[in-house]
This record gives sequence, structure tokens and C-alpha cells, in this order.
Amino acid sequence: MVLYLIIIFIMSLITYLSYAIDKRKSIKGKWRTKEKTLLMMSILFGALGGLLAMYLLRHKTKHWYFVVINWIALMLHFVVGYFIYTLDLFNSIQII
Repeated sequence: MVLYLIIIFIMSLITYLSYAIDKRKSIKGKWRTKEKTLLMMSILFGALGGLLAMYLLRHKTKHWYFVVINWIALMLHFVVGYFIYTLDLFNSIQII
């Protein structure tokens, strides 16, 4: 379970930073990150960071598909975490 939480934390941090960089580039009128890339990062364990960036930085909130995909991905991450916890997966993997 600890490994899963570490993965969620790291990917959420990377996703948040990616959204923040994209927001800064949009303000400066520079070349931007593809929407598919941002959404894929959210789906691949970064939904929490994506949602935080959307609401704290006010970035991509007008795109309904960003809101829906990030919320669905976050719920799926909770479900996966629940099954990892209840089925005691990763029991044989020890960190430190």
C-alpha cells in the first residue's frame, strides 16, 4: 500500500507541475503541452495533482472533459487503492 501511495504522490506532483507549466506558457503565449498529454498524466495516477492544479491555478476548468476525466480517474485510483489495501497486494514488497 505504501508503494501505491508513493506512486500516487509522485505522479500527482509531476502532473500538478505540468499543469502549472502549461498555465504559465498559456499566459505568455508560448508553445503548450498537448491536452492528451495532460489527460494521460492524470489518468496514470496523477488525477489528484490534476484536480488541484485545475482548481488552485484555474487552469482547464472550462473544458468539461478535463473535469470529468480527472474526477473519474481519481475515483478509480481510490478503488484501486482500496483493493490493494483489502487484498493485501504488495505484501511481499518491503520498502526500507
